[in-house]
Amino acid sequence: MIWLTWRQFRAQALTAVVALAGLAAYLVYLGMQIRNSYDNDVAGCTVGGNCEAVGKLFLNEYELPVFLASVLLIVIPALIGLFWGAPLITRELEAGTHRLVWNQSVSRTRWLIVKLGFVALITAVVVGVYSLLLTWAASPYDRVQGERFDAIGFMSRNITPVGYAVFAFLLAATVGLLIRRTMPAMAITLVAVAVVQMIVPFGIRPHLQEPVSTTVALTANTQFKAFRDEGDEVQILGYNIPGAWMLDNTHSLYDSDGKAYSEKSFESCFSVDMDKMKACVAKRDLHVEVSYQPADRYWRFQWIEAGGYLALTALLVAFCVTRIRRPLL
Repeated sequence: MIWLTWRQFRAQALTAVVALAGLAAYLVYLGMQIRNSYDNDVAGCTVGGNCEAVGKLFLNEYELPVFLASVLLIVIPALIGLFWGAPLITRELEAGTHRLVWNQSVSRTRWLIVKLGFVALITAVVVGVYSLLLTWAASPYDRVQGERFDAIGFMSRNITPVGYAVFAFLLAATVGLLIRRTMPAMAITLVAVAVVQMIVPFGIRPHLQEPVSTTVALTANTQFKAFRDEGDEVQILGYNIPGAWMLDNTHSLYDSDGKAYSEKSFESCFSVDMDKMKACVAKRDLHVEVSYQPADRYWRFQWIEAGGYLALTALLVAFCVTRIRRPLL
């Protein structure tokens, strides 16, 4: 059965190996370039050497290639679902070739488990190797950027992509088993994977663990990007805790009594000079309330999310096994 599955899937597997080899060569090249630039420019920067500007130049230089490589890794699971998962079972059901196997000594369950397990293993290896190489290549870039919880970065580094890819494959295979027609199964898979990609980063991941909430006093040294009027309230934009995942980009100002700082009260501090505005506001005994996920939770979130995908994958396998034992109308 394993040999039969290999013969049926070898064209896709060999295509994936060739594509992976090309991508691996590029990622090794990109990683060496990034490391060379980091060692020569960023790592040797001293306090008096305008390190912030050096870091921005470094990020600007490699932002596009790292972004494209990351997006590709996010897209690959969807492609695996479309072209490996959805047709895996529907193709056999449409052609009727499954009957040739079932009428011999191979049970339906074994037939299904071998096909799912074999392709899932190839999926995990291909995506795992790509993720490993991309994580290595982009590590100096990620270190300077300091935003490991970024939606694209988190989904394209370390172990999460592997769990996501295997889940996308099993989801597509399950849809194919239920629909039993290749093209509709591919269309439904595309929509389902897109929905998962939207819901998980923005609706589930922020709440994998209770966020840390704290009060931050606004002083002349508090780093943020700008002030903003929101109705009758004044907010600050871009306050950041290094390495942490800030769940909001804007934070309302409050006085010592906990009342929202009004736009009218802010007028006396308005100036075209940002530093003067900060110095003026700092004298008003104001604070902001922030919620964030600390940097030390990164690996915990990686394991939780990858484990969640694998748990859902196991449920899909169990469902498929149960379904295949019943008559296929």
